[in-house]
Amino acid sequence: MFDALATALKQAYPQFTDAPLVLSPFGEGLIHETLLVQQADDKWILQGFNASVFRFPERIAHNLDLLSKHLQQSPLPFELPLPLLTREGKGLASIEGKQYRLFDFVQGTTLQQVQQPAQARMAAQAYGKFAAWASPLPATAFEETIPNFHRLDLRYARLKEVAQDQPSLAEEEQDLLEGYLAQQPLIDYYVKQLDQLPLRVMHNDTKINNLIFAPSLEKVEALVDLDTLMGGYLMYDFGDLVRTVACNLPETSTEWNQIQAIPELVEELLSGYLEGLEGALSAEEKESLLFGGEIMTLIMGLRFLTDHLEGNVYYRVTYPLQNLHRAKNQLALLLSQQTYRTRFAQFAAQL
Repeated sequence: MFDALATALKQAYPQFTDAPLVLSPFGEGLIHETLLVQQADDKWILQGFNASVFRFPERIAHNLDLLSKHLQQSPLPFELPLPLLTREGKGLASIEGKQYRLFDFVQGTTLQQVQQPAQARMAAQAYGKFAAWASPLPATAFEETIPNFHRLDLRYARLKEVAQDQPSLAEEEQDLLEGYLAQQPLIDYYVKQLDQLPLRVMHNDTKINNLIFAPSLEKVEALVDLDTLMGGYLMYDFGDLVRTVACNLPETSTEWNQIQAIPELVEELLSGYLEGLEGALSAEEKESLLFGGEIMTLIMGLRFLTDHLEGNVYYRVTYPLQNLHRAKNQLALLLSQQTYRTRFAQFAAQL
């Protein structure tokens, strides 16, 4: 199945010998094709770029170059795997019209859901440390790899535009659309934050499975998937942690009435994130973290519903209604989070 690709990889990268390469699918990512490459006892990760999502690979290369230089001067307590260079000295290999990148394999364990509260705190600390470590870097020097990636107001406007272009909506679609449009007050809050929060270099995709834990799950070995590294706000990174960690069911669940935020995990995340930052944030940023989970859950729900209405052109699906179901899932999680606003504010005031 991957014979031609294996041959091309040997020609492109100096890491490989003449011994056979074994390629196999790896991970559960929704965007890139990700493969495990093995040659004897050695392992690498190969990513095939999704060009419809990341239309500016040169911007990613630019950002990672800035990150690499900073890493040489200021190390982190965990790895940041960066693309290996081809024989031509490039971070991208063009094979049969598709762009690929090769990474060293980091031995460890990835989680789709935390198994105990300590893992949530550990994950948040790692992302907080990353944000603090990157804080000396000028965010304006980093290019947008996906323009307006987390612009919640624009995603909201886009959903309304796409919905208006539909000749008709099924009852389930209409009900879901109305649920999302009712979130206008959260949109208004978000827009106000854009004028008062400092722009930072952020990871922008802080799912729990973008951390590699030690096999013992007692520490973080690596932070991966840096394609969305660019300017952003702390509420983005913290919020996506809340969205992906502090829910009792995964985003693929269709048990709508069972989906709930787990307040104890949100509090572990907040404590860990602030510990990782070591005070490197403003009062306005700390307040914005309380709405980060809501903001990132809302934006993902908007994106899932928009993609469903546009015919599933962005996220990979295994059945036609999956993006609709993902959107229902995210709205349920959002509404659950909003019932805990007072509790979270009281908890944060004690930190």
